[in-house]
Amino acid sequence: MCGIVGFNWQDEKLAKISADLLNHRGPDQSGVYTDALVSLSHRRLSIIDLSVKGNQPMSNEDQNIYLVFNGEIFNHKSLRRELQDKGHTFSSRSDSEVLVHLYEEYRTSM
Repeated sequence: MCGIVGFNWQDEKLAKISADLLNHRGPDQSGVYTDALVSLSHRRLSIIDLSVKGNQPMSNEDQNIYLVFNGEIFNHKSLRRELQDKGHTFSSRSDSEVLVHLYEEYRTSM
């Protein structure tokens, strides 16, 4: 079970502190992303992709879409194939990365 934190202002220090407080939810990795509009932090419990490529926060290739996620996408393999057929490139085997590319492909049209 992972732990996620997000708020709508930039505060990297608070995001890191928040992630540290959730260490019990995800002891395998901790990550933070901040920009002018958002702060995201994540504690990871590695399940599907055990490599560092599955670390979060996760982004697309252009690094203009970021994600923190806790859950499981059961049909991620078929969705990945569909997205690859549309030209998307994946850097991990993580089901979470599928969400980044789904949003990149469909935005709010779904």
